[in-house]
Amino acid sequence: MSDDEIENTVDDGGDARPAPDNPRPSRRRIIFGATAAGTVGAALGYVRGLQPRVELVSRGARRFAGKVVVVTGATSGIGRAAALAFAREGGHVGFCGRRETLGHAVEREIRAAGGEATYFRADVTIEAEIRGFIEAAVARYGRLDVAFNNAGITIEKPLHEYTAAEWDAVVHTNLRGVFFAMKYEIPHMIAAGGGSIVVTSSSNAIATGERRSAYSASKRGLIGLVQSAALDYAPHGIRVNALIPGTTDTALVRNSVGMEHVPDAVWEAAAAQWAREHVPGLQRMATAEEIASFAVMLASDDHPYLVGAQMIIDGGKTAHAG
Repeated sequence: MSDDEIENTVDDGGDARPAPDNPRPSRRRIIFGATAAGTVGAALGYVRGLQPRVELVSRGARRFAGKVVVVTGATSGIGRAAALAFAREGGHVGFCGRRETLGHAVEREIRAAGGEATYFRADVTIEAEIRGFIEAAVARYGRLDVAFNNAGITIEKPLHEYTAAEWDAVVHTNLRGVFFAMKYEIPHMIAAGGGSIVVTSSSNAIATGERRSAYSASKRGLIGLVQSAALDYAPHGIRVNALIPGTTDTALVRNSVGMEHVPDAVWEAAAAQWAREHVPGLQRMATAEEIASFAVMLASDDHPYLVGAQMIIDGGKTAHAG
């Protein structure tokens, strides 16, 4: 993910099933190390000097014209931005998520912009549903060339406080969900003569912190999965690579810290304050569009020698940690 500091919620790049209840809600941490109300007051001092928001502009590339792309966890955040970006570059996009209202809204947005996409409701933790999603996408568009396996969640607490159900929810979504997706994507790519798979890991796979044992274990596990699968399928012309994003500014992150109802300027100031302290390079969070743009590049044919790689885009976070 993208996000290093969310507790008991869904990952940036993930999907919409609520995480299991936290039995000790009074211990919930706020991302900026204060209560939401306290952060609002403190953040006002940071409004001046905010770095300008990064806007990515399409250069008219059509790298995915004639190609079929599937994206998991695409109803919001990085997955949504990626679905839009793949379609903007000519791809026929099949994408899944649990939130049907948001999924259909993303589909309409892509089509209104002249792209082609279809939303399929699917839960990546359920093998029959992810198989059905891949089969339905291939049935609609005729083949499969590219997959962006992005869905994920996080629950954050000290290791001994996890229930087995909470641990399984994180690992089954983040790690087993990618296994299911690849299991059903790869035969279609072999039949098509090759393809490209990008998997969303996290900067927590490299440098993590307290209360993230389930999340970090699942995201580090993805690195091993990607490396081994890359060797399995390179002879078939399938490139498998891992995307390692840092903390990304999305509505999900904002909502998770209780700041969804504060003015945008206050949220942006609070986010800038947190980033100054936790992202020593660029000192800001990424945008979903920045991470999606990198995922699209990794999935494209621009770098055909890129296989089994761990590609970091985190504003300098792990460079400092290392």
